[in-house]
Amino acid sequence: MRRLLVCLCVLSLGVSASEVVNDVTGLNPIVVERIVVPHSEQDIVDALRSHVGPVSIGGGRYSMGGQTAADGALQLDMRSLDKVLEFSPERREIRVQSGITWRAILEYIDPYDLSPQIMQSYANFTVGGSLSVNVHGRYVGEGPIVGSVKAIRVVLADGRVIDATPNHNAALFNGVIGGYGGLGVIVEATLGLVENTRIARESQVMALQDYRPWFYREIASQPDLVMHNGILYPDDFSTVRAVSYRRTEAALTETERLSPARQGSHLQRAGIRLSESSSGIKLREAALDPLLFRSPKVQWRNHEASLDVSELEPISGPDFSYVLQEYFVPPAQLERFVGELARLTHQHQAKLINVSIRHAKADPHTLLSWAPGEVFALVLYYRQGTTDSERQKAAAWTRELIAAALRCGGRHYLPYQIHASREQFLQGYPRAAEYFALKRQLDPSNRFRNRLWDAYYQP
Repeated sequence: MRRLLVCLCVLSLGVSASEVVNDVTGLNPIVVERIVVPHSEQDIVDALRSHVGPVSIGGGRYSMGGQTAADGALQLDMRSLDKVLEFSPERREIRVQSGITWRAILEYIDPYDLSPQIMQSYANFTVGGSLSVNVHGRYVGEGPIVGSVKAIRVVLADGRVIDATPNHNAALFNGVIGGYGGLGVIVEATLGLVENTRIARESQVMALQDYRPWFYREIASQPDLVMHNGILYPDDFSTVRAVSYRRTEAALTETERLSPARQGSHLQRAGIRLSESSSGIKLREAALDPLLFRSPKVQWRNHEASLDVSELEPISGPDFSYVLQEYFVPPAQLERFVGELARLTHQHQAKLINVSIRHAKADPHTLLSWAPGEVFALVLYYRQGTTDSERQKAAAWTRELIAAALRCGGRHYLPYQIHASREQFLQGYPRAAEYFALKRQLDPSNRFRNRLWDAYYQP
């Protein structure tokens, strides 16, 4: 009778047998035992208690190296846990289920003139995925998303449900955020909100050597700056276009409150396609981007926050994929690392499309923090082939870039292709030993698995 009840419970969750799980790049097909689509916290508890093998957790699947699935595992597809559970405009807080997308949150809070305190550049991600990789955005004076998280609710491997905040169950809080699904299933999160203001875009071009002092003089010290990033142009990596968004009372040039869903910028796509060659990059730098940034742009903060990844499509095809990498270095090492990036890109003939420079405050508390101190982040967007030889070339280039970042006192970001050696991982994330100790305590049978932890965790 017990076995029959368990089978009926699993069937009620919405299960599909032996499916392939992949990510946005199309580079990481993983055959899982079956996929479960929970609709409640209890569904997750029941699934964990009825399944004895490995479990992996997925959402929007925007990680790029198998971080959301494991071979032969029970796959929890979290995207149906997408409800707003509590909202307080007065406290500027929202409590949500972890499968909700940022787009849905923006649609919910925009009528109240509120905006997420911190989120990544595109609104398609799920909240659980964003917390699991400890994302960051372009927000001036902010760091990783952990700085905006008031509380989380987590289901552990044995089915227990635990609430955690920065001050209550803090070890769990700081392990789960940025923990890539290795410790438990995030089912809820309470997030901080801020005012949705009008912002005006500003842009200027400068030499790389001038960018860092300019940033601290003109961006970091200005309280009315909301967002900022620098565009670093390959192939010579000597020029930066600084793009900033400042609070304003000026009239809107873009009257829509949110960006249209599934509708990207034709100029943005054209710039990506142009950048597939050195001559195209020069043309983009000299002609297309000046056209793109020439006109004044005044919009709502939420309009910029609600950008859709469709503006980058197609991201992958049968013989190619556009892929991200990201590196974090101490501010004083920015120019040195860019020099290494230029050298290695040319040496390996990598098809680097774009480099975006961001800034982040320190996150000294999460166990797998990529910003133990203040950092500049360099987000690389590049095209690679899908053949074995092309993938091996990308792996070799990546490992050398990781080594360069480590020499600069920096580290690489973990949501992307898993090319780093275990030694490089441990050097870049020295508190991994604490994370692994917590995993042994909370998940002694190593139930929560994915390709990231299969590569680096040795139970």
